Amino acid sequence: MSTAIPDVLADPIGVTVDLIAGVEAGMGRCSAEAVVVRVAGGRAKRRKLAQALTLRPAILTDGRSPAPRVVGDLLIALVDAGAATISPPVCAECGKALRTLQRRGEDWYCGACGPLREPCGGCARTKPVHSRDRDGRPRCDKCPLGDGSDPVDIVIGIVAVIDPALPPQVVAAAVRAAVPAAGRRHQLAWTLQERPELLTGAGAEATIPAVLRLIDALCDAGANGVVRPPCPHCGRVIPLVKPRGGVRLCRTCVAKSRAEPCFGCGRVCEAATRDEHGQALCPNCLVRHPANLEVCVNCGRRRVVNTRTPDGPLCPTCPPLPTSVCSICGQQRPCGMSRLTGLAWCPPCQRQSARCARCGRLEPIRSGTLTEPICQSCTVPAFPDCVACETSPQPGQCSDCRLELRLRELFTGSDGATHPALRPLKQALAATDPPGTALRWLAKEPVATVLADIAVGRRELTHAELDALHPSAILAHLRSVLVATGTLPSRDEQMARL
Repeated sequence: MSTAIPDVLADPIGVTVDLIAGVEAGMGRCSAEAVVVRVAGGRAKRRKLAQALTLRPAILTDGRSPAPRVVGDLLIALVDAGAATISPPVCAECGKALRTLQRRGEDWYCGACGPLREPCGGCARTKPVHSRDRDGRPRCDKCPLGDGSDPVDIVIGIVAVIDPALPPQVVAAAVRAAVPAAGRRHQLAWTLQERPELLTGAGAEATIPAVLRLIDALCDAGANGVVRPPCPHCGRVIPLVKPRGGVRLCRTCVAKSRAEPCFGCGRVCEAATRDEHGQALCPNCLVRHPANLEVCVNCGRRRVVNTRTPDGPLCPTCPPLPTSVCSICGQQRPCGMSRLTGLAWCPPCQRQSARCARCGRLEPIRSGTLTEPICQSCTVPAFPDCVACETSPQPGQCSDCRLELRLRELFTGSDGATHPALRPLKQALAATDPPGTALRWLAKEPVATVLADIAVGRRELTHAELDALHPSAILAHLRSVLVATGTLPSRDEQMARL
C-alpha cells in the first residue's frame, strides 16, 4: 500500500526522541530511542509516529486518541520502560487507562467499549457482533450461524464429489489450515456451495482468498481433481494476490494494471509511493528522495543506503568496513581509514567529541586516544611529504592523497597489511595519472566491494569467484585489469563463455 512522504521529518527517530525528552526528563535519550526503534520498525511507521506527535505533542501526557496505532503502542512501551510522566493510552469512551487497545478508526477503546454492538439477527438483542450470517446480518455469540451444521463437514462433502479418493481427515486439516478462525469457515463453506467449480479451475473468480488457500492446501495434500487456477491475464499458474475487475491476478499483472508515469523520472511502472501532492514515485525515485537519504558512517555523505551494518548505513561507493584495531579506542571493530591521519578508526569514534588534550577545546576527536583525544586543528598531517598538503588547511584532501587513502581502505586486510596478491594492482592504481581516473573507477560497483572482500578474506581471488557474480561490463573490465596487472592468471574468455 502506498504511503505519502511527509514534507518534514527527514530524521523521524530524532524528532520523536526530542519530543519524548521534552516531556520525560527521567528517561535517557538512548533508552527512548531504543523504545522508538522497537515499536516503529519501518521507515513509514517512524514517519507516521513522528508526524502524529509533532501535530499534537500533548498526546504524550494525556494519552487520548484520535491517533495512529503506532502512537498507542509507543505510549504502552514507554510506560512499561518506566516512564513516569508519559500517559498510557486511555479509552475514548470510558477514559480507562489501557495496557492493550482496540481501535475503531483512529480511536482507542478498552475491551468492554471496543466491540461494535448491533441488534442480533437471531435473538434481536443488541450485543457485540460475533459473526455475520449468509445475508450479512450480525449474530451474537449465543446464536449459531445457518442451520447449525459444521462448515468443515460441508466442505468435506463438496470435495468428496470432486475427488472421492481424498480422505476426509485430510480435507478437514486443509480447511483448518486455510481458515484458522472457526467463525470464518462458514464463509468458505457458503462460497463453495454456491460455486463448487472454484475448486476445479475457476479459483481466480473467488470472492474470498480463503478459497485459494484451500486449493493450495488440497493440492499439496495430493488431491487429483482440485486444480490450481491460472492467472486470467498471463495464464501462468502462480499465486494470485489481488482482485482486479472481478478476478484475482498474479503480482506481475497487478503491477501492470497499476502502472503510471513516475513524477520524478517519467518511468511507467507501479507507484512505490506518492509524494505530498499525491504524485506517483517509482521505487528508484523513492530511495533517492531527499527524505530517505542517510549519512554514510564511512564517508559522512548523505546518500542512498546500499548496505546496513551494526555500526550504521553505508552508501553505494563505500564497501562494508573491514575489521581492524581502531587507532583511537583500541578495540577490534569495523573501521574506515581517516583521511587526516591515514589510520584506522571506527564509526563510534568518528562521531565522538571530547575536550582536546592540547588546546582544551571541546571538538570532535580526530586522532590520539580516548584518554588523550586530539582535535582536527592539533592533529599532525598524515602526508608531510605531499607538496600539495604541506600548507593546506585540510591535509590529505588532494587527489594523490585521497587515492592513497582509498587504496588503503580497499586493500588493507584485517591484520592491517596489504593483501599480497593485490599489491601489483595497488601499485598500478597508485601510479594512475590523473589520480581522479582511478578514484572514479574504484567508486563503481562492484569494483570496490569485490576488492574489499578479497582484501579481508571474504572472497577468494579466482576466476570462479568472479564468475559467481552477476555479469556486467564493469565486472568484465575488472577481470581484465586483474589479469593485466598479473593479479589474476589469464584465461581464454571466449572459451570460458562457451
